[in-house]
Amino acid sequence: MHFPDYNKRKYMFDYLIVGAGFAGAVLAERLAKTGKKILLVDKRNHIGGNTFDYYNKDGLLVHKYGPHIFHTNSREVYDYLGNFTTWRPYEHRVLASVDGMLVPLPINLDTINSLYGLSLNSLEVEGFLLSRAEKKDQVLTSEDVVVNKVGRELYEKFFKGYTKKQWDLDPSELDASVAARIPTRSNRDDRYFTDCYQGMPLHGYSRLFEKMLDHPNIKVMLNTDYKEIEDIIPYDKMIYTGPVDYYFNYCYGRLPYRSIEFVFITHETEKFQPTGTINFPNEHPYTRVTEFKYLTGQLHPKTTVVYEYPTADGDPYYPVPRRENADLYKKYQLLAKETKDVYFTGRLATYKYYNMDQVVAQSLALFKRIQSTIQNDQHVVQIKNTILQP
Repeated sequence: MHFPDYNKRKYMFDYLIVGAGFAGAVLAERLAKTGKKILLVDKRNHIGGNTFDYYNKDGLLVHKYGPHIFHTNSREVYDYLGNFTTWRPYEHRVLASVDGMLVPLPINLDTINSLYGLSLNSLEVEGFLLSRAEKKDQVLTSEDVVVNKVGRELYEKFFKGYTKKQWDLDPSELDASVAARIPTRSNRDDRYFTDCYQGMPLHGYSRLFEKMLDHPNIKVMLNTDYKEIEDIIPYDKMIYTGPVDYYFNYCYGRLPYRSIEFVFITHETEKFQPTGTINFPNEHPYTRVTEFKYLTGQLHPKTTVVYEYPTADGDPYYPVPRRENADLYKKYQLLAKETKDVYFTGRLATYKYYNMDQVVAQSLALFKRIQSTIQNDQHVVQIKNTILQP
């Protein structure tokens, strides 16, 4: 008896990868480099997922699905993506419109001094916040997180209205993880992120993805639902980065998401607002306004901004972090674990809000696990063939 050579191809593609965002594209690039044949499909008419950017009719580089600012503490992730782009150093800053003023967000020393007409130092502002905090025995919800940290007044000024617009839920109805992402500082650091590595792809995300997927082993199909071709085009294994409930035909019901309607406006001026993003927690139906030229560094006589209006309808962007939704996802997660020859990865497939760098790190880790499995299988076949040779 002779076992077939492991490398002998029985399929047109080794992997069908569903979704051309970071999760799918990273795995496509890594596996293609090892000689695997990849079919990468996406429902949309472009690669890059939600980071897709393009030049509008005025020649301004904008992000189709809202601002995406890259930041990470992982040197591995930063260097890996650096293979496909030159990084332009950029540190994002956000102001919040509160009490008729624009003040730094996250809340810092200058925020407190501006709001209350004070001149506190770092030690004094720590005492100020401590005096306002309402300590909770149990921190279970987003309201608990903020009130426990800065008190009810600042909670209502900065978080309550913004959260209600973003999620269409009161913060008391949302998991603590939502507000836990937002720090409070006692110094004057006004950077929105404090990661070691912060920057933007010099020529945009779309160019980064084009370089990442520029490999003879990668075939890309756009405007394609994978269900239309999975029984037609032969492949060995699947990597799935789409909505996990869609994969299983919503057998347990739909997982809830929040979406966003983006409204782009171009102004006949070089600069529209004093910083990259301004949050509007209380007034207006939109949550924030971002001016792209801060992010891209582009020089242009005009400028484009985007207004974000949260909505229940549209593309799935944010998993809704509530206990009942987590319980529903666990049912799908069990099915995913039992599904042979399919890897589930990325935001939508794991129903978790990941930053871009976390998605990349997750995909790099999955690639290493796949490689380990392939090597083990090859080793087993080699041993069997050696033993059974006449």
